[in-house]
Amino acid sequence: MARAGLTAERVTVAGAELADEAGFDQVTMSQVARRLGVKDASLYTHVRGLEELRGRIALLAADEKTIRIAEATAGRAGKEALVAFANAWREYAGRHPGRYAATQTPLRIDPELAANAPGPRRAVELTYGMLRGYGLAEPDLTDAVRLLRSTFHGFVALEAAGGFAHDRSPQQTWLRALDALHTLLENWPPSREGDPS
Repeated sequence: MARAGLTAERVTVAGAELADEAGFDQVTMSQVARRLGVKDASLYTHVRGLEELRGRIALLAADEKTIRIAEATAGRAGKEALVAFANAWREYAGRHPGRYAATQTPLRIDPELAANAPGPRRAVELTYGMLRGYGLAEPDLTDAVRLLRSTFHGFVALEAAGGFAHDRSPQQTWLRALDALHTLLENWPPSREGDPS
């Protein structure tokens, strides 16, 4: 019999909290059960196994991060939107390192779960919407999305790993990087589609 009050959502939140404290790769069914004060078998009433639990954590994190980005960028455009978007991304990664790692880890997620989670879809809409403000269209939009994701993720991953040991503060570099991204987006180079070189 399932423990009273235990739900898939509670199991997911417990897993997400554990991920933030110990690392996403340290999330196991046994550790989550211990955290909730139940036997391992009790969890399987609510999630089918570790793969599903990790997928649920990734979707929860994607929803949370997207909500924060949407709130930060509401009513903003151009550089103001870019900076708000980037700062919300970085802040979420810093406050929730395990959950953030879940959003960057290739996972097999149940299609039905994924279909009912608006976070990933909304994240794409927000990113493309912000970049359309720079007058970009396909294929430049997709290239710009990949550039932003690479820059933001690369920065927060290096920062989390202690990779910025130089005397100059990471914050100063972050601000300059956002200035540079804004300048690039305003002056996006013409597409080289069809160029044999």
